[in-house]
Amino acid sequence: MKLYELSLMQLINLLNKKEVKAEEVIRSFAERIERIEKKINAFITLNLENAINSAKLIDQKKQKGKLAGIPFAIKDNILTKGIRTTCASRILENFVPPYNATVIEKIISEDGIIIGKTNMDEFAMGSSTENSGFFQTKNPWDLGRVPGGSSGGSAAAVASMEVPIALGSDTGGSIRQPAAFCGLVGLKPTYGRVSRYGLVAFASSLDQIGPLTRTVEDCAYIMNLISGFDPKDSTSSNQPVPDYLSEIKKEIKGLRIGFVGGNLIENVDSRIRELYNEILHKLEKNGIGLEEVNFTYWEYALASYYIIAPSEASSNLARYDGIKYGYRVSSYSNLKDLYSKTRTSGFGEEVKRRIILGTFALSSGYYEDYYLKAIKTRALIAKEFKEAFNRVDLIVSPTTPEPAFKFGEKLDPISMYLSDIFTITANLAGIPALSVPIGLTEENLPVGLQIMGNYFEESKILNFAYLLEKDLKFYQYKPNLT
Repeated sequence: MKLYELSLMQLINLLNKKEVKAEEVIRSFAERIERIEKKINAFITLNLENAINSAKLIDQKKQKGKLAGIPFAIKDNILTKGIRTTCASRILENFVPPYNATVIEKIISEDGIIIGKTNMDEFAMGSSTENSGFFQTKNPWDLGRVPGGSSGGSAAAVASMEVPIALGSDTGGSIRQPAAFCGLVGLKPTYGRVSRYGLVAFASSLDQIGPLTRTVEDCAYIMNLISGFDPKDSTSSNQPVPDYLSEIKKEIKGLRIGFVGGNLIENVDSRIRELYNEILHKLEKNGIGLEEVNFTYWEYALASYYIIAPSEASSNLARYDGIKYGYRVSSYSNLKDLYSKTRTSGFGEEVKRRIILGTFALSSGYYEDYYLKAIKTRALIAKEFKEAFNRVDLIVSPTTPEPAFKFGEKLDPISMYLSDIFTITANLAGIPALSVPIGLTEENLPVGLQIMGNYFEESKILNFAYLLEKDLKFYQYKPNLT
């Protein structure tokens, strides 16, 4: 078996036993990237030469970190000092950050190696990576289909074995949806569990950084290292961080699982609904208590999200004006003309659409009719989750209403927005949620199950996902990219 085919934990075990060197690991993944990247287009910026040099230095160290020799792919909206960070937007095409995001500092402090920055929907606005300002990323399971979004490049890089692990960001499902489309484990932690310092903001009250991995064990391992309080992030929580790796292997007793059903499941693709029902039947057969949970306000979540998120985006993206940094048009007549021309040519269509939506929702005379109602609905959704978790330990649903769709299949924005119907509620409530693969359709397309837990109960989610993974062994399936 080639080194690039191994999981994160398998690589760490080999490195710890000194059976392989960091340079061997990095070169294996670098060769894999050079061979198949043209098929996938997962990366905007590659850092291969520096990665190999870093690996050589790590091999010379006596005391090595917990990630020594492990290559990481990083979504291109997470700041990396000295490595271009574009947010897949022309307006930041040549921006090189002067500092690292906190999660990057944590990875580097443990000798992790940044191998490249991954493609995404521009400023994380999209569900397919078709909205990148540069190019489209392809799904390794079917090159004619999207990898999901907005963390599509990160998901595709892991699924195609160009890296064993990647970081993404999740505002309304942008880690979990591409994880489901690409057959990966993807976790959106509790809001505040992982520092957002150095994450380029889309919607600040919803954004959260998290991992995309091939196995639940890999996910638990990296969560141990990137979680925790950060004084640089005012929304960071000081809740103690458990040992997720040991927690996942604990025996589960008396677990009660709530499942989403009723009207929300009726319009789900029959291929996903069949696998979802199979999982529920298997859980019941194994003695796990099941209870259907009904949410009065879930049907309003999509509308609320697409008021709150664009409103915050319109505020956050006001900084890209052609003055401070980033792209600036060369010809303009006055300051207003500079702003207008820079933003018109620098932003893509989806970004402009959301800025307009958000500005309208926040404008005088409409704030109370739209934004205020959306905020109130958000509070009611969070309240319903809290009430549900008094009765059940975890809540499951399909991650997506359909498998990965073909390029150009969802040009209508409303159709694209509906891809987020199962994932956005976790962001609105701030709770943790994970997607774990549960099978393949007849067309060989992965399907994900979403597992949601109460605040800061990532351990419980990972523990249950690990149980499912041991039974299903999805990680043995791999896309054919020869």
